[in-house]
Amino acid sequence: MSETPRVDRVHWNHAYLKEEAYKLERELNAANERIKRLEEAGDAHMEWVPVSFQSAWRKAKEAKP
Repeated sequence: MSETPRVDRVHWNHAYLKEEAYKLERELNAANERIKRLEEAGDAHMEWVPVSFQSAWRKAKEAKP
């Protein structure tokens, strides 16, 4: 299985590429919004967990690519 199945099946015309770019940007924006909501929920949850886990949460949040 290829790591880039969308690119592999492209018909290579400008209209198609433009539409794929729009789709990818919408998916990226949706994923970023979901990450933001998850981080906000995790932050709100931190007041109820032990301090040792709080540092692990902060470290995990900072480990973004």
